[in-house]
Amino acid sequence: MGEDNLLHVEDLYIHYLVSGQGGRKEYVRAVDGISFDVRRGEVFGIVGESGCGKSTLGRGICKLETPSSGTIMLDGENISNYDSKRMRPIRKKIQMVFQDPYASLDPRMSIFNIISEPLIIHKLASNKQDLEEKVIALLHKVGLEDYHARRYPHEFSGGQRQRIGIARALAVEPQLIIADEPVSALDVSIQAQVLNLMTHLQKELKLTYVFIAHDLSVVEHISDRVGVMYLGNFVEVSDKEKLYSHPLHPYTQALLSAVPIPNPTVKRNRIILEGSIPSAVNPPPGCKFHTRCPKCMEICETVPPRCYKADEGHYVYCHLYDDLEQKALYNEGDIRI
Repeated sequence: MGEDNLLHVEDLYIHYLVSGQGGRKEYVRAVDGISFDVRRGEVFGIVGESGCGKSTLGRGICKLETPSSGTIMLDGENISNYDSKRMRPIRKKIQMVFQDPYASLDPRMSIFNIISEPLIIHKLASNKQDLEEKVIALLHKVGLEDYHARRYPHEFSGGQRQRIGIARALAVEPQLIIADEPVSALDVSIQAQVLNLMTHLQKELKLTYVFIAHDLSVVEHISDRVGVMYLGNFVEVSDKEKLYSHPLHPYTQALLSAVPIPNPTVKRNRIILEGSIPSAVNPPPGCKFHTRCPKCMEICETVPPRCYKADEGHYVYCHLYDDLEQKALYNEGDIRI
């Protein structure tokens, strides 16, 4: 793990046991062997269709889900096997902003109690006056007023609730924030306000984000690097500019071809993917995307693709690039995403 990396995830698996036919043990392979690094101060975007494992990955990094195996290093500390008790002091370093602003706030607690709770748990306020001042300062930081502290979640709009969720996450002054589709439940105009707020806070407080979304335009707006997920694995990881201007993986190309262009005179060749995402309980052999890939080759049906370095900072998991000189990233360990 490099000194400039705040988060290091290696070979992470999160599988859920489900009951199969005849009492057979079967597993939902939500996250199926993912590795990546997140540098300090950057925004690493994760994008993909619903059900690809994005949210499970985010929750696994926060240890809100128990990984089946793999390594999670946060600021040089291996937290992979930490239980809830050992994770408590680590929570000051990593926080999460949840997708649903209506479900993530306790309706029985006032906004003051919601934001002050992490301050009390981690003993970050010296007295009652200090606690009140910090809560008010956090409300101001996310664009809310003093009197909002006395209200309850049902008195706020979705955008305001998400601001409260952001304030709660900022209370313990974390280094890393996992944002799990934080604007997907909001109107488009409100989305822009919340995204601009998160960008401002990231620069002001020198935060690091893992930003999860299914909207490619949202990810492009806020991210520095982007990882594209499909059925529990990355298929492409790249700097934002390279990914959006020169996508390499057929799945990334199909996703980007579906993004609307706000110009009726510009025509885009749509790539229509047939079928639906296969079951995460019984994923297809070889490349998991081969059942829908318009460029599928015979090798794709049986052999999982390795990770190839197509360009500086641009990595792709696809047999179309087998002729590259670089060897597989995780088989030989000579390249780090």
